[in-house]
Amino acid sequence: MAGVLRAERVWVETFTGLRVDQFGRLLKAVRERGGEGGGWGRPWRLPLAERPPRVAVYYRTNLTMRQLAPLFGVSPATVCRVIQRLGPLLALEPARTSQDAVERLWIVGGTLVPVRDRKVGASSRNYRFSANVQVIVDAETRVVVAAARPVPGNTADAKAWRDSGLAAHCERVTVLGDGAYINTGLIVPHRKRPGRPLLKGEEEDNAQHRKVRAHVEHTFSRMKNYKILRDCRQRGDGLHHAIQAVARMHNLALAA
Repeated sequence: MAGVLRAERVWVETFTGLRVDQFGRLLKAVRERGGEGGGWGRPWRLPLAERPPRVAVYYRTNLTMRQLAPLFGVSPATVCRVIQRLGPLLALEPARTSQDAVERLWIVGGTLVPVRDRKVGASSRNYRFSANVQVIVDAETRVVVAAARPVPGNTADAKAWRDSGLAAHCERVTVLGDGAYINTGLIVPHRKRPGRPLLKGEEEDNAQHRKVRAHVEHTFSRMKNYKILRDCRQRGDGLHHAIQAVARMHNLALAA
């Protein structure tokens, strides 16, 4: 059975959201991480250049394996194996702080991703089984700096942040968070006290804080163009691998 979608410019740009040169960098990273295979066992039916598009299209469209199979001319089992094998190889590499990190501004935010796996998600404020994902974004470039492993959706953002280990990536960097991150060491908005309105300077600070912190919400909106983050059917570490891969593709799409 011949497939419809192939690793060609028109299909790559339409179904992955990446230009061909950007997708080439993703393919190079997969190859460097051992995507060719260990040289043992049954060889892949598809060459390496044809495999990452399957993963990217799956994350972009959230089609089922049975729907993807005829598009690529392979069996549903082959599509499943490709996604399970290459999904972790697309993972984002957390940015390292450098000498100019003191001058940079990062933003942390949490977003809820609907999931089917009851061991990963929990009933949350959106009345669905969801997972809470903590993400750090560069305020200037909107590049995803790091993303934490998902936790149940009923976990408070402050607790999810403390348990995520992302604070280790933020040494010497100014990090903003919303009011949910109080007492976490992040810069949060001024809070009203009972019977004491905010001072004029505090209101201006909060307005500026909201303006800058909106960048992380814009980033979440762009990442959720990959529909896997709107209803994740993956089990176990599937959502974690999807978040990391989507963050990497989001960063590649922002690259010049």
